[in-house]
Order: sequence, then C-alpha cells, then structure tokens
Amino acid sequence: MLLVMDVGNTNTVLGLYRLADGSAPNAVATELVANWRITTWPKLTVDEFAIRLRNLFGLKGLEIGVVDGIVISSVVPPMDSTLRQVCEMYFQVKPVFIEPGVKTGLPVLTDNPTEVGADRIVNCVAAFERFGGPTIVVDMGTATTFDVISKKGEFMGGAIAPGLGISADALFSRAARLPRISVKKPTKIIGTGTVDNIQIGLYYGYIGLVDGILERMIAELGPETKTVATGGLAKLIAEGSKYIGAVDEMLTLTGLRIVYERNLDRHKKRGALPENKQPQR
Repeated sequence: MLLVMDVGNTNTVLGLYRLADGSAPNAVATELVANWRITTWPKLTVDEFAIRLRNLFGLKGLEIGVVDGIVISSVVPPMDSTLRQVCEMYFQVKPVFIEPGVKTGLPVLTDNPTEVGADRIVNCVAAFERFGGPTIVVDMGTATTFDVISKKGEFMGGAIAPGLGISADALFSRAARLPRISVKKPTKIIGTGTVDNIQIGLYYGYIGLVDGILERMIAELGPETKTVATGGLAKLIAEGSKYIGAVDEMLTLTGLRIVYERNLDRHKKRGALPENKQPQR
C-alpha cells in the first residue's frame, strides 16, 4: 500500500492507498482505504511518532508492514528528519518528499519557485487533474492559501491570508472579556448576544475575505475559472460562499498520490524500497 502524509503547521493528514496489481514500487495506487487527521507535534521523537502511526493503523485493523511506498509533503522542516527516520526504521521504506527535483508535472511561474509550499504544489496537481484550468484552489488551514492554475496547467501564483483559527485566536488573546467559541454557521446576521456576535463576525468576516479575493482573481482570469476548496473548514465556509464551486477534503492526499505515480521510475532508480521488503496488499 501507499502511505501519503501532508504535514501542516497545525495538523498532519495521512492517507493509505491500496496498490493495483504489480510489484512495488511500480504499482499504481487506486483506492483510498483509510485516512487520519492528527495534531502536528514537532517535538515527538522517532519512536513516539512511530507509536502514533502504529496505533492509527491498529484502529483500522492494519499492520505497518502493509506499506510499500511513502510520499510526504511537509511545511514543518524540523520534523523532516524525524519523518525520514520513522519511514526507514519502522516501515523499511525510503520516503519521497515533495521538494525540488521531484517531477510534479506542474511548471511553477513564481519569482522564487523554491519558496512555494509543498502542500500548495500537490493541491494544484490534483486540482488540474480533476478540473483542468484555469482553476483556483483555496486551502483553509493554519493559513488560507489561494493558488492559481493557468489553462495550460501552470502554477501562476496566488495569495496567503491568516486562517480562521489564527484570526479567532488573535481575537480571544487580545480581548480578555470575549469568550472562546467554536466556529459554526450562524443562524442570523444580527447577533443579540456576545457569542452570536463573535460567531457572525468570524464566519461572515472570513467568507468576506475568501469571496473578496476570489472575485478579484476570477475577474482577472475569466468567467470560465473553476474554484475548489480544501482543508478542515472547507465545507463550512463553502456553504456561505458565492464563489466556491466545489469542495474536496482529500485534494492534498490525491495530489500526493499523483506525484508519487509520476515519479515511479525515479523511485526505482533510487531504490526507494529495500530489496528484502516484500509488497503486501
């Protein structure tokens, strides 16, 4: 099976894909059989992180030995060494990181391509595969990113804004009398209590940010532009947005799978799989 990991600043999302018939690492991944979301904790040791993964697999009735290939996108550099050691020591698999030199099929037209986060790249790979272009990907994580894909499948650039969680934390930490609340869709637009007021401000204020940027990007790209949202809050925000056309919570995992498959020859040449590692499905 293929294990994909998206390591973000707040959460780490993992997916496990079943491999089609063939010898790893040359088999194409097909079915997503499991996925998990856990808190990103950079201070975990190699052994501690391995225990977390083994426990997650156990909840699904799986052993970590079923993994034949691993691909990782990470925006938390301090964790990269830990992740690499976990993969090699416990899974006996050499992981593929989304980094310069990996074939993505997505030309990056920014001023400094190496600055673009790995998660943004794989999101765009998956979005173009599904929707074509031009397409805008909105990823609602710790930060909210807007990524623009051209009609030709090029990464043109985008925008970065504070995520809803960061905005809420800033409000609560700087205003001592305001209570912490969970973000949900308000039932009205004029609040009559403090909690109502905060929920309305956070929810519709965030939608205003998202729709305001999307409106301007679509005006520049053209009316044929598609939009897709991903991330933990994607469904919630899409309900109130005028411009989000689709929601795909597994977009990043799909992009990781696609990039892995585009580098199958590279895995073989670099020996991503030890010779004594037998594929299990």
